Amino acid sequence: MDLQLNNKVAVITGASRGICRCIAEILSAEGMRLVIAARSDELLKEVAKSCSSEVLPVAIDLREEYSPQRLIGIAADHFGRIDVLVNNAGATKRGDFLELTEADWEDGFALKFFSTVRCIRAAWPHLRASNGSVVNIAGVGGRTGSAEFAIGGSVNAAILNLTKALADRGIKDGVRVNAINPGSIATDRLQTRIKLFATENKISSAEAAQAMTLKLGIGRFGTPEDIAKAVAFLASSAAEYFQGCIVDIDGGQTRTL
Repeated sequence: MDLQLNNKVAVITGASRGICRCIAEILSAEGMRLVIAARSDELLKEVAKSCSSEVLPVAIDLREEYSPQRLIGIAADHFGRIDVLVNNAGATKRGDFLELTEADWEDGFALKFFSTVRCIRAAWPHLRASNGSVVNIAGVGGRTGSAEFAIGGSVNAAILNLTKALADRGIKDGVRVNAINPGSIATDRLQTRIKLFATENKISSAEAAQAMTLKLGIGRFGTPEDIAKAVAFLASSAAEYFQGCIVDIDGGQTRTL
């Protein structure tokens, strides 16, 4: 399918590794020009080298209040337009609720939630001009709470509600806003969890991975490509009737309505 994304411009946050690195590579393969943002300049340059279209890496800390506005300004000045904003910046700390600190909570919301709010607010006039779209990467923890993921679940739930609210606004302004909830995706963070599970239970990493998928009730872990292909679709005109949609890509892990 030709997604008709050639020469359009996407801004991608959290793009230095994992899911959003793959998103950058997939959108680049579709012919999009990219602005990719994260804190590591070195890793961003590696991502840029792996892409086939024009890519502008911007090393920036999106936890800082005015950094999102600066990022969007750089993107608009460089390319003259913004068609797609993919929000993925931010990893939240797992742990016992009673042991999580004020700083842990503040950091979780600062990077993943407030950077999303600020990036969208700054990009909105450009997206309105291009009839563009926003794709928020949240997570299944926003729909199904778990004791060890209190911060992440709360942040993701807030992003899902924000998606619905801005989709409602987007109907008037011609901006599509949707979200993806990835399940357990085979990134470096998941590999760390698998190794920890293996060590705690004195089994091999392969056995730990199998036990974890069985516990989740899924056939396999997801891949970054599973998410990236969905982002490309949601960013395209093929998804023009998608508005305020929350797409669970989790192998069937989420069983609630």
